[in-house]
Order: sequence, then structure tokens, then C-alpha cells
Amino acid sequence: MKTLFKLLLVVTVLALPLTLFAAGGTVTGKITESGTNETLPGANVTVKGTSLGAASGMNGVYTIAGVPAGTQTLVVSFIGYQTIEKEVTVSEGGKVTVNFVMEPEVLMGKEVAILADRAKERKTPVAFSNVQKTEMEARLGSRDIPLVMNVTPSVYSTPQGGGAGDARINVRGFNQRNVAIMINGVPVNDMENGWVYWSNWDGLGDATSSIQMQRGLSAVNLATPSIGGTMNVITDPAAQTAGLKYKQEFGNDGFLKSTFSAATGLVDGKYSVMGTIVRKSGEGLIDGTWTDAWAYYLGASYQANKTNRFELYVVGAPQRHGQFLYKQNIAAFSHEFAKSLDDYDPAALEKFPEAASGRKYNQNYNTLEGEYVGYGLQYWNGDTHNRFSTKFINERENYYHKPLVNLNWYSQLTSKANLFTTLYYSGGVGGGSGTLGHLTWDYSGPSRVADWDATIAANKANDDGSRGILRNSVNQQWTIGLISKLNYKWTKAFEMNIGLDWRTAGIDHFREVRDLLGGSYYNAPSKYASDFWTPEQHKRKLGDKVGYFNSNTVDWIGFYGQGEYSMGRFTAYGMAGYSTIKYSFTDHFKDDGTGNELKLASDNIGGYQIKGGAQYNVTEKLDVYGNVGYISKVPIFDNVIDDVNGVYADNPENEKFTSFEFGVNWFSGNLTAKLSYYYTKWMDRAVSRGVTLEDGSYAIIFLTGMNQLHTGIEFEGAFQPVNWFRLDLAGSVGNWNYLDDVTGQYKDYDNPDRPNVTYNYYIANLKVGDAPQTQVALGASFYPIKGLFLQGTYRYYANHYAEFDPQSRTKEGDREQSWSPPNYGVVDLHASYKLPVSLGPIDLSVFAHVFNALDEVFVQDAVDNSKYNAYKIDRQIVNPHKADAAEVFLGLPRMYNVGLQLTY
Repeated sequence: MKTLFKLLLVVTVLALPLTLFAAGGTVTGKITESGTNETLPGANVTVKGTSLGAASGMNGVYTIAGVPAGTQTLVVSFIGYQTIEKEVTVSEGGKVTVNFVMEPEVLMGKEVAILADRAKERKTPVAFSNVQKTEMEARLGSRDIPLVMNVTPSVYSTPQGGGAGDARINVRGFNQRNVAIMINGVPVNDMENGWVYWSNWDGLGDATSSIQMQRGLSAVNLATPSIGGTMNVITDPAAQTAGLKYKQEFGNDGFLKSTFSAATGLVDGKYSVMGTIVRKSGEGLIDGTWTDAWAYYLGASYQANKTNRFELYVVGAPQRHGQFLYKQNIAAFSHEFAKSLDDYDPAALEKFPEAASGRKYNQNYNTLEGEYVGYGLQYWNGDTHNRFSTKFINERENYYHKPLVNLNWYSQLTSKANLFTTLYYSGGVGGGSGTLGHLTWDYSGPSRVADWDATIAANKANDDGSRGILRNSVNQQWTIGLISKLNYKWTKAFEMNIGLDWRTAGIDHFREVRDLLGGSYYNAPSKYASDFWTPEQHKRKLGDKVGYFNSNTVDWIGFYGQGEYSMGRFTAYGMAGYSTIKYSFTDHFKDDGTGNELKLASDNIGGYQIKGGAQYNVTEKLDVYGNVGYISKVPIFDNVIDDVNGVYADNPENEKFTSFEFGVNWFSGNLTAKLSYYYTKWMDRAVSRGVTLEDGSYAIIFLTGMNQLHTGIEFEGAFQPVNWFRLDLAGSVGNWNYLDDVTGQYKDYDNPDRPNVTYNYYIANLKVGDAPQTQVALGASFYPIKGLFLQGTYRYYANHYAEFDPQSRTKEGDREQSWSPPNYGVVDLHASYKLPVSLGPIDLSVFAHVFNALDEVFVQDAVDNSKYNAYKIDRQIVNPHKADAAEVFLGLPRMYNVGLQLTY
């Protein structure tokens, strides 16, 4: 009831101003295409400097109500056409008609959006949400990019432990391994495991023009399959007008961020260049989660002639940051919060004392004291460096730099044919730290932490080198890819696309000595040694490889064909794609028995997808759509090759996805509403186990039959009754379940008395964890005077189940759902003001953000039946699937971000 009361109070307060506004004037008109006089449905019309706007209907007509009286500038944009600006004089209570004729411009300024398969209102039959640059500036506040998507349906993103770049995103119950993440149309999911490391793109938000989240299978026509959705990040194009921008931000815990951007504008009608550089530092809200980062962005364009255009995009973010990676028992953060939970056993409070820093506690960090206070040498990125701090050491630190370079070519081959091609390169250098060997641990707190002083003293006193050290787990990689799309317009109503998606990647994985912690070398035991080392080579020094050294390759090629029919009120498309992947592995530490390095390679593994959809515009305000698809997805590298034990699966099973959705959209002058239903069935989720074969060798077998069903309803709406108030609502109610128990057999040659082993996973009707299945976001925006923007958002989450490993459910009687964290709501506040001061051509504005403004305590991420942090007696979990058996990340405490911006 308390949460419901808060929600009703917010809605009531936000609704009060609706009766207080002046009417303003109304602007209406029709938008058509030059030459054909065809109407253009879905064109965006906005009033410059305000949030007022509308999309043209199926007859090309738009209407904007509540336009402030006076001279206003209308801006009309549509993908593939020149943007138009036109001044109009509006009177109080009056009505003005302004028509627009748009010139096609396939090769000027919108090509990246076309290459990235951007969905269009009133035309593309998929569920999608757009976040424009103004909205990012209004809400993001220098956090990780995925966090700005939390006000869109079915999207759940958290900062996890709070380290810069450690965020993650979940869409429709699928984690980001099954969400296609793209930057300017280029996939950036990891080529081996599908994950996305947002620290690689720290600072990208400052150079982002817009983000589009297409939920479900999406209309993206690359061979890359998206299951939960596709997130397209489009960076700023090379600006057609010259300008400079400087932004300075400040925040809690010593946060500082400086951003400088410059643009040449269009030079000689052909060239334009813009660039952004970002510097960010801070101590971190959570203990030890400091950040030391740079980011840069370059966009350049060259119009070679009327039919050929080239663009270059470069983005990168060299950074280091302290991490908090280990979830904790709830009591470790707050005894008060633990006691407030009905299913938390009070006896567990004695085992997990509350940390001195409470919610800011970080197990991966500890201070230095006594004679060992000082820098000391550490090794990373090919050289030695001083430790980040003289006063503490991070057990877990991430350092990485992975620039992405795109060279795009847009060519108008004929009046009917266009070719869009991008050649890209991405190369990553860096890794993350951790411990190796035998350290001294401090067990006085809620969980063990490294006792650096005692460890250093023990290493100095040991005659045979360091007993325990810090190591780097290094991931060095490069990827080269080519995406090419040929578009041919057969008739006025029908066009075809065919495309190629090729990429190849090489990845080196190894561990190396990072910090000897007082010793002169580390004497690596046999389990961390190479088969090719001499006895003397076991003494590893700073920068020496230890533990493992593997080289992997991923080779991918895909093709697709798509047809689209659009006539009058009706649009339909169909797409088919096929791709093959081949994985290879070389273990530089392991002898294959012949004196050579162990090498493995998979066969070419094929996957495919078929999907299509249709949309019908019933009236100029109402449209309906539906889509359906089937995907056979190739398993990730880790499910084909085990690069720890050096074995691979002979017959890896593809995962299968069947999906359909349908929805309705309503557009009017001051109201937009969207409603959709989705159904996604995941068959043969990739599950593998290692077994010992008859000859003593090790192998991977695939276990089939693990199936999930994700269904849900999504809604999204915006209401702007008058010019200085806007109300936004988004939400989703999902139902994500495992469908069946999984049963099968495999041969276990390691035990001749039991040659056939039956595996049983009792998961039928268990809820899928990792994200709340009910989500609601409510936002109110105010524009009380010219230049002032105020916004409050309230996000509410319910029906959340902790993440769990389905392979852990091996007991038939264990049918209880995983632990469900309590429902919670979060309030964020945002403000900006363009100062009414005269500085010539310079505009000055200030802004502020307060996240978790009410300082609520809540569980944002959870794991059921924690192996490490559950309340146990005699190594047995006392209360399975209860609060004291879980490990969690609590939501971050209240934090703020303020700054100023100068624009020239």
C-alpha cells in the first residue's frame, strides 16, 4: 500500500497543473514529396527550442496544439529527405496552416540511420522506442548509456556494482547476450560470448545523436539475430554548421567530467568534420570504484559528387576503473534492511556483520597501512606503472581501450539502386585484475577481503618468492568486418534489399603477473605453468604470462535478402538470412602429445532466420501491425570449445526461437499511445556439460530440451495538453517461465559401473530470473518559462525473481521459485536552464540531476542460493530460496550530477 500511495501521489501532483495553462495556438499542414506529390506519413515536425511536435498521419497531415504565441521555427525531418526549417507566426488561440515539400536526399546526412535499419513511425511493423539527444542530455547525467533506456517498456538496466562502465541491460527477460547492440549499424557484442562491455564505450553518450530500441526480433536485416531486441546507437553526424561546445560536470565523491566538441561545418559544399574529447575522473560512490577515463569521437564526411558520399567515424574510450564485482548477503550492506524482510532469518545477522561503510561496502578493495603504504609497481598494458593509490589496492580493476573505426560509402548507382557499405575495425587492448596463489585474507567483516599488509609481509619473508600475487586476465582482440547492402526499388510500391555481413576476429587470452606484492618473483605451480617451460621459467616476474595463454579465432559470414511492399495504408516486409560461424583455438601452454601446441577447430556451423511483418494504417491516427519470425541461432564459442580443458563439442545444437507480436499505435496532435503483445519461445537453450570419455579424454556434450517462454504486454504513451507540460508513461507486464523438466542420458566412461548417467533438471514452471517482469515508468516534464526544463521520473519494479542456474535444480522435490526481491520504486529529478544572458554568439546553460532522490534502499540485482554468501550451517544452506540465501547488489544511494555548458 505504501508504494501504491506514492505512485498515486506522484500522479495527482503531476496532474494538478493541467488546468493552469494557456491555450497557445495551433499549427497544421501537409507534408509531401517533391516531384511525386506523394504524402509522407511518419515525418517528424517539431517546434524548435521546445518539446512540442507531431508525426504526420497517413495522409501526410500533422497538427501541433499549444504552440506559444509569437514567431516560432518549425523543423521537419524524415529519413532519406532534407531537413527543412521554416519560421511561422502564431497568435494566441489562432490556427496557422504550413505545408512542406521535402526533397529526397539519400546521400545527405541520414545514411547511417538507413544503414542501421532504423524503424519508422507508421511504417515499420515492430515495437520500438526512440531516445533523442535532447532526452539523453535531460536524463543520462554521465551514467552508462544503457541506464537511459530504463524509461522504455520491457527494458531493465542496472549499474550492477556501480563501477563506471559495469552496467548491463535486459530486454523482455533476455540478457544482453541475446540483445543485438549496434553503434552506427555495426554490431559490438563480443564475438566469443555475445556479452557487451559498456566500459569500452564510456563517454559515448556525449557523442550520441539518438538511440532506438527495437524490441523482439526487430526489423534489422543483418544476418545477426536479435532475440530480446536490437539497440541501435547513432552517433552525431558531421555537422553542417560550424560550432564549439564545452561542458563541465561535477558530482558526488569527487566526480569531474569535461567535454569539448568542435565542428567545422560544411566546407566548400563537400567536407565537414566534428570531434569530441572527454575527460572523466572520480573516487566512486561505492568504496574503491574510482574512475580514470578519457573518451574521444571523430566524425567526418566527404561528398565526392552527387552520387557518392564517404563518412568516417572513430570512437574510443581508454579507461581504468576500480570494480565491485562480488554480490553480498543483504546483511553485509544493511542489517536494518535485512530485518525489514519477512523471509530473512534473524540468525543470519550474526554471521554477516554489517560493513562499516554500509551500502558502500566493496569486498574487492582494501586499504594499506604501516610501512607498506606507498605506490609499488604494477604491470599492465605492456609496461610497469605505479599503483593507482598509495593508500589502497583494488583486488579487481578493469582497464581497456577498444576503438571502433567505421568507413562508410554511400553510392547512388542508378535512380532505382543504392549501395550502402561500411568497412570497420575494432581492436581491444586491456583486461582485469584478480588474485592468484595464496594471499592472507581478513575474515573480520561480512565477507573476506584481501589483507594487503599481511600478504606483502608474508611475501617478503618467503625465501621462494611471493606466495600470492595480483594477476591480470588479459583479453587482446581485433575484429575486421564488412557490411554491404544493395537497395533496389523495383516499382513505386516494392523494393528489395540484399546484403552481406562478414567479420573475422582474433583474440588472445592470457594471465600475466600484475603485482608481486612484496616478493621478487612468483613460483608458478604446475597447474599454472606451461608444458614447455623449463624449471627456471616457473619463476615468473612482472609481465610474465602465467596460468594460461590461448588464441581463439571467430570467422563469420552471413547473407540476407529482404523485400518490402508499401502502398497507401499498407506496408509489409519479409526477410531471410543465413550465416555460418567457425571457431578455432590454440593453447600455447599445452602440449598436444607431439611436442606441438594444442589446436582445435570447429566445423562451419550454420544458422538462419526468417521473419516478416505487416502494418495497416486504419485511420490517420490509428495503425495496427504484426510480425512473426523463426531463428536457428549458432551457440557461442564457450558452448562449442572449452578453452580451459582444450576440448570441443562434435555436434553442437543450435538454439531455436519462435516469436510473434502484434500492436496498435495511436497518434494525434497532443497524444501518442502504443500497445503491443509479444510471444517468444526459446527452444534448446544451449546447455553443455563436460564428461570424461572411455579413453580418459575430456569432452563436451550438449544437453537439449531446456525451453523457455517469454510473453508480455507493453504500453507507451505521451500526453502534452499544453505547451509547458508533458506526461510520459511506459511499462510492461511480462510472464517468463521455464516450460518443462529436462531429462536425458549420456555415457560416463569415467565410471565403468555406471556407463549411462541420467541428468534431470526440475525446472518446469519456474520463473526466469534476472529482471523484474512488471515495470512502470512515469515522467513529468515542465517548461514554465523560456529556456527552463524540469523533469521528474518515477520507476516502479515488481515481480522480480533472482537469477539462478537451471542446472542447479537437480532435486525433484525442489520446486520452489527462486527468491523474489521486494518491489521498489525510484524517483529521479532533472533540470536545465538556458540562461537569458547576452554573451554574443555564446549560449550558456546549466543543468542538474539527482538520482534516487529519496535515497531508497532496494535490491536491483540478485542471485538465488548463493554459493558464497548464503546463510549456511555445516556448509548447507539453511533457508533455500529465501532472502538470507541470496546475494545481491543494492541500488546505488542518492547521487547527483551538476554542470554548465557553453555553446558557440
